[in-house]
Amino acid sequence: MTQDDRPHKPADDTEEIYYEGSPMLRWQLASGWPWALAGIILALGPIVLKLRSSAASTVQVPGWLIGVGLLLGVILIFVPWLKTKTIRYKISNYRINFERGLLSRTIDTLEMWHVEDLKFHQSILNRLLGVGTIIVYSHDATTRELRLNGLPRPREIFDILQQRVIAVKRQRGVVKMDVPTDVHGQS
Repeated sequence: MTQDDRPHKPADDTEEIYYEGSPMLRWQLASGWPWALAGIILALGPIVLKLRSSAASTVQVPGWLIGVGLLLGVILIFVPWLKTKTIRYKISNYRINFERGLLSRTIDTLEMWHVEDLKFHQSILNRLLGVGTIIVYSHDATTRELRLNGLPRPREIFDILQQRVIAVKRQRGVVKMDVPTDVHGQS
């Protein structure tokens, strides 16, 4: 039997990376603005109180309070950025790695042949900003649903993933069988 007569091509072990990086910060625009607003209010609140209180006023704002307000305000402003930078995706032709954590790291790996279905979502705001979400459903024991948020070129990545799932399953000889059911939902 020649190589061309085989039912499936031998697996090409060369890994091709389609996307590697963190979610795009612009993805956090919709959910990150409350953090930024709270940070600005917290940073500017003590300063405004200090300016409004005059020397004749009995209420004086201590300098340390202004410093603490500024520090906490800046920290709150950077929460959306920090949330995106603690996540990393690596999407290749054989697997998806989902890495997360600030001080400690956790990496979940989802092999393509475990993928059952893919879902693409892009809100109007996300479309304007050029980002989107791909939801991966699998029969993997540890990762049943994997949300890949804030991806750039999301439709392109989604289309590639659809093709790769089919190709990997064919290479492995995985066949999906639908069991017919009667009108009452029984096999």
